Amino acid sequence: MFAATRALMLAVPMVAFAIGGGFYAPPKSGTGTADAALSSLPSLPAWADNDLPEFSGYSDTTEKKAAFFSFLYPRIVLANSRILLQRDYLASLNAKDALSDSELAWLDKQSKRLRVKAEPGSQAQLSDLKQRLDVIPPSLILAQAANESAWGTSRFARAGNNLFGQWCFTKGCGLVPQHRPEGASHEVKAFASPYHSIRAYMENLNRHNSYQVLRDIRLEARNAGNPLSGLALAGGLVSYSERGEAYVGEIRSMIRYNNLTYYDKEFRNILSDRSPSKLKNLASADAEQVLLPGYSAEG
Repeated sequence: MFAATRALMLAVPMVAFAIGGGFYAPPKSGTGTADAALSSLPSLPAWADNDLPEFSGYSDTTEKKAAFFSFLYPRIVLANSRILLQRDYLASLNAKDALSDSELAWLDKQSKRLRVKAEPGSQAQLSDLKQRLDVIPPSLILAQAANESAWGTSRFARAGNNLFGQWCFTKGCGLVPQHRPEGASHEVKAFASPYHSIRAYMENLNRHNSYQVLRDIRLEARNAGNPLSGLALAGGLVSYSERGEAYVGEIRSMIRYNNLTYYDKEFRNILSDRSPSKLKNLASADAEQVLLPGYSAEG
């Protein structure tokens, strides 16, 4: 089923009636998180290193969009699932009266990665990490990837697996923009695979000061017990583009027009089982097609 069928299956959200957005509900009370504690993540599956396919050959726009979404969505599930494993581990540490040296070292590593500056082992550190060590709705990722990479056909996407226009500032770290201003030193970062571009983009939203509003919107939804919404979190992207609010409006329009909230709903369905074994399976799936919406091992 994997080639033509999956493209047809994933074309459904673009022609179906829009489904409500958001995903991920916290574990039901009483389930606990101690069982899910994983200080280290499972190994990445081999398919996470695959390069971007050639999308410019599609003459039919609907087919190209379906192929683009079906390639990216499993990688988004993979990245978000690995964050959720870490988030559960963080929750297990928060429930402890005292932390071991190895647990403090893990907190320190995450704090440095996510730019959290708080006393090691303090409630402030745990609280700040909880806000930053969190998932991004698939609808938002898909819309921004399509917008920033011209549906996977831009020079930076094809030559550098860069789907979001991320910059780097070390000579040779990426591709030099053709119209880079004189005196500028930035490059558009090259990634080993599109998966690594997705992870870097998510980390950027989770740690950069420019996206504090996005994290505040997400935290407010969490505190209210509401599912996360790409449409809502898009409001925190004013600083992503010099176009500001116009850019936010464009991303929201792309989510609506392509019915990308469908993928938020599908991810929420996947997470109806938040058991440690299910999360670990999602975070290390040996075939990308098993993460696609509607996948069946028999079909």
